[in-house]
Amino acid sequence: MKQTLITRPEIKLVGICVRTSYQQELDKMKGNIFPCVRKYFHESLCEKISSRAKQGTTFCAYTDYESDYTGAYTYFIGEEVSSFDNPLAEGFLRMVIPEQCYIKFTTTPAPMPEVIVNAWNKIWNMSSAELGGKRNYQTDFEIYDERAADHQNIVLDVYIGIKK
Repeated sequence: MKQTLITRPEIKLVGICVRTSYQQELDKMKGNIFPCVRKYFHESLCEKISSRAKQGTTFCAYTDYESDYTGAYTYFIGEEVSSFDNPLAEGFLRMVIPEQCYIKFTTTPAPMPEVIVNAWNKIWNMSSAELGGKRNYQTDFEIYDERAADHQNIVLDVYIGIKK
């Protein structure tokens, strides 16, 4: 995976979320993330989001960490919006990813879900020195854009928040 140090400005998202944990997600079919993602895509929830900034680009964020990656956290899936001025459709929430420093990882092409499972396993096993900084466990996120259209050959970016 390619690694780059980057500072990203604040990002406004609208979508849905679930509370889960590392332990719950060890079995992807029994975890909370897979049903949330399935609902988002099977019900075409993105179509109900007003002021979409980059239609077709999905953000998956990990936030409200209880401790580190092994504890509870909130998983949020949605799209970037240009503003929060419009009313929300029923069941939707707003989220702001704060401006912060990140280590951006760009995956090599691989099928789903292996591409993201392999990326996170590599990240979890990195020391702070290998990562390029100490994780802040504020908000981390993935971006699925046009490079994720072929589910057998996905490339995506994973942003890991680090302390300055």
